[in-house]
Amino acid sequence: KHGVDCILRSSRCEKFERVFQDFVDEGGVNVDLPTLTNLELCAGYGGLGIGIKNAFENVRTVCYVENEIPAAAILVENIKKGRLDDAPIWTDLKTFDPGPFRGVDIISGGYPCQPFSVAGKRHGTEDPRHLWPFIRSIVDAIRPAYCVFENVRGHVRLGLSEVLGDLRGL
Repeated sequence: KHGVDCILRSSRCEKFERVFQDFVDEGGVNVDLPTLTNLELCAGYGGLGIGIKNAFENVRTVCYVENEIPAAAILVENIKKGRLDDAPIWTDLKTFDPGPFRGVDIISGGYPCQPFSVAGKRHGTEDPRHLWPFIRSIVDAIRPAYCVFENVRGHVRLGLSEVLGDLRGL
């Protein structure tokens, strides 16, 4: 019985609610939506950010964080080709300084699945690849309006309750 209520509410939500009400009041036309900023953690090749951008055209990624060098190289290539927003790439989630990114609207990411996947050993929080505590610290420091995370199905039975409890507690 797990809810999927991973949206953090903050004072910035009021900004979106006002914009939406203006949109309705204006008949849904000629309303300039503010650009939302996205910090993409465990970015991989940037797929989750692309999905967010496709869902909400007014999103701009301001930083990618990716520990795996081959994936970071793909990010660089996609930035050069104009497929991704031009933004810095930080290569170590554990040393990432969230300070400069306070005020970001969205934090997204696909943190490592190996600690939770039924295809793996399922060591959960004991797995050295378990990065949720670092992500939680970043979310706590930045306090974005929204968080969008993805992971494997096995995470529902192992570790998701910790993640959801952490998000609710922030």
